[in-house]
Amino acid sequence: MSRLGRRSFLRSACVGAAGLGLLGAADERDKIPPPARTITRGPRHHWFAYYDKLQFDPADRYVLSNEVTFEHRTPDAEDRIRVGMVDTANNDEWIELGSSLAWGWQQGCMLQWIPQTEADVLWNDREGGRFVCRMMNTQTREQRTLDRPIYTISPDGRYGLSVNFARLQVLRPGYGYVGLPDPYADTLAPAEDGVFRVDLASGTSNIILPLSEVAKIPYKGQVLEGVFHYFNHLLVSPSGDRFIVLHRWRTRDPETGQPKGGFTTRMLTVNMDGSDIYVLDPSGNTSHFIWRDPEHVCMWTKPEGEKAAFYLFRDRTREVEIVGDGVMTQNGHNTYVPRRDNEWILNDTYPDRERNQHVYLYHVPSGKRYELGKFYQPPEYKGEWRCDTHPRSSNSGNLVCIDSPHTGEGRQLHVIDIAEILNSV
Repeated sequence: MSRLGRRSFLRSACVGAAGLGLLGAADERDKIPPPARTITRGPRHHWFAYYDKLQFDPADRYVLSNEVTFEHRTPDAEDRIRVGMVDTANNDEWIELGSSLAWGWQQGCMLQWIPQTEADVLWNDREGGRFVCRMMNTQTREQRTLDRPIYTISPDGRYGLSVNFARLQVLRPGYGYVGLPDPYADTLAPAEDGVFRVDLASGTSNIILPLSEVAKIPYKGQVLEGVFHYFNHLLVSPSGDRFIVLHRWRTRDPETGQPKGGFTTRMLTVNMDGSDIYVLDPSGNTSHFIWRDPEHVCMWTKPEGEKAAFYLFRDRTREVEIVGDGVMTQNGHNTYVPRRDNEWILNDTYPDRERNQHVYLYHVPSGKRYELGKFYQPPEYKGEWRCDTHPRSSNSGNLVCIDSPHTGEGRQLHVIDIAEILNSV
């Protein structure tokens, strides 16, 4: 183990044990969380970004990562990052794959493994006055470019969904990309903009969900007027039949014509051809979410007349039930560990008063919470360039990878082995 890795191991073990009694179930307080092993090293900074994408290759050997030379500011148009993967079976060797001029702190450049392939990855970039997507076979290094950037991929690896990342950057800085203007910047709900479906084999694409169409759907009985509409956070269902998209809007300042104030959110589920639009969460409070299965979505929200919490929604119905009541009490980046019929939820928290982010497992049948550690985030990590842990499971479910600056080396990748916890129940 390297000096950095050993320091990370010891620090993670100590802080994890210290925080266990605060958040764990009563009968789990005597258990020490598994250590976190740092797999990337300075002086450059590494992170994967979002929590709902495939970071591990099918064999759980290679771990994808972005690499950058600076932190604590908004990227400009010429800030290029490297993309690569860590070979955890060969002393955590860094293997460079390419680079990107289309990225943000919260979701990187959408770097991810393509489902149903052994060695194919994709990421977004900027070229010739447009945002594009690079696709690469990591074994042969064969590469090709798609005309549209990709947000998320269908489980069969055949299709991707795309949005206007320039508009997203204007209306939600840190989630879109700098470097190009939004061609519809002055239009509240353009008919030419929205969600695009991209055939990953041919590269052809077509718009399936225009912003203009969704803007017509009333919100709490009122027509949405005088607001800028945009889409964020897309995710295809496990069956590939439907997808989620968050419809968001911000008020237009009547004096300047520019967006102002915060945003409101509602969750839509839609067929892959853009038909059968359903407002699954009409509350205006939708936050982080994940598909549990093709019929259910687990999300943090505040339904009308209810408290803010995690809830399980059944698609195209009004069936809703609370999840982790009294245990998963804070908003976080939730996913289901890919084993045992969705018995385990992997989650985290935002920094507490001591600026520690807590990563944990929640066992649905028993209602117990198992701490995986708390990870200190220095105060300079804030706003757009904060470093959420965004925990991601490996394909086997035995490993978890997080982004964190807790070792003092800037944001780096850390892997936690959770097999013993999963097998203990």
